[in-house]
Amino acid sequence: MKPNQITRRRFLETSTKAAATAAVLSGGITYAQEPEEKLSAVDQVPLGKTGGTICRLGFGAGSDSGSIQRDLGHDGFNRLVRHAYDRGITYFDTADAYQTHTWIREAIKGLPREKLWIQSKMPGTPENPLAEIERYLKELGTDYIDSLLVHCVTTNDWDTKRKRVMDGISKAQEKGMVRFKGVSCHGLPGLTRATEVDWVDVHLVRVNPQGSHVDGHSSKWYESGDTTTVPLVMDEIKKMHEKGRGVIGMKIIGNGDFKKPEDREKSIRFAMACENIDAIVIGFSSTSQIDEAIKRMNRALRELRTA
Repeated sequence: MKPNQITRRRFLETSTKAAATAAVLSGGITYAQEPEEKLSAVDQVPLGKTGGTICRLGFGAGSDSGSIQRDLGHDGFNRLVRHAYDRGITYFDTADAYQTHTWIREAIKGLPREKLWIQSKMPGTPENPLAEIERYLKELGTDYIDSLLVHCVTTNDWDTKRKRVMDGISKAQEKGMVRFKGVSCHGLPGLTRATEVDWVDVHLVRVNPQGSHVDGHSSKWYESGDTTTVPLVMDEIKKMHEKGRGVIGMKIIGNGDFKKPEDREKSIRFAMACENIDAIVIGFSSTSQIDEAIKRMNRALRELRTA
């Protein structure tokens, strides 16, 4: 071979090395060095700017006020929770009103507490909220609750009416009994006020594009919104997220009403397309529902957020 002659093979080898060197010098990487990140339903994601990290998909133990899960019996419920955990779900949502605190305690027994996120909620205006939280801890079998919410607010003055509850949760947070405090809303008056209240770290918001069981215009918790109120809800979610709050979507399956696969697909894709929603929670009653939700979320995340 003549001194200035170069073969095709040598040219390709030299070019590849040069490209790799240039990438290193410029602080870049090549695809071969680091494959494209794949998002999934069970990723640990930041909860707003709270400093907390939560599983993107949560296991809800409050379908029909928890009766759907309790009807499984303890053995069935335990198997369901363990299946969720084995699939990577580490966020478990409950509430005093669901009567599933002790059910969660038994189901997670033996699992590493530091890997779990337990969320509960306080209804009404108990006389001594701090004592109630101490009871929650005993029922859950834990020293702390990751997020504790004021449960089911509806009016635009809920922060005045439930101030005693808020103060009790704040004291519990100071004592390390609660990591993050927040609110769940049922109605646009309560939801819009929640955005304004600086006390809130975490929002639990009803979300689906069909408008089924999302927040309506009235202050009646049982009155559902519709497709016309969905944009109003999403606007509030955007404001919450801009304030650094953690935002968790619920009613993704329309309170269990979405029996058609296409409705579940549409709703999950809608939630996954919104980067202002950090995580979602779904009330499960079977392993197949868990597997389906993970599959749909994984597909939606990879198609919508990496496009």
